[in-house]
Amino acid sequence: MDDQDRLADTELQAAGFSRVRQARQTETAEDYVEMIAELIDSQGEARIVELAERFGVAHATVNKTVARLQREGLVSARPYRSIFLTDAGRAMADACRKRHRIVVEFLKSIGVSDDVAEIDAEGIEHHVSEETLAAFERLVVPKA
Repeated sequence: MDDQDRLADTELQAAGFSRVRQARQTETAEDYVEMIAELIDSQGEARIVELAERFGVAHATVNKTVARLQREGLVSARPYRSIFLTDAGRAMADACRKRHRIVVEFLKSIGVSDDVAEIDAEGIEHHVSEETLAAFERLVVPKA
């Protein structure tokens, strides 16, 4: 392997690790806005207590995360009140739901059980590239 090939391999490897770090940074925000949207759609509101129960974390953890989501313009909330998605938060939640559905359907199409597909999709959906997601979608979403 010459120096040019080694440099290309190094750059490709660095790009892969960079993408994983970026996915980890957005994973929590995506999970929270997706869950907030689900609670609003099913119960009419999302509250700290329900988020803490669903994620299996302390109320303080949810409060800290919701405060971060407010700073990022994804939610609006006031103490002891419901949490609402901004337009940006709703768009993120919708995109996350779509990505999740595609990954679940792909996993099921290759023989993964429904329960395991749902669990595995929670991790995969945040780390899959747009190219790979599009390939999954072509295999599982019927053509119009």
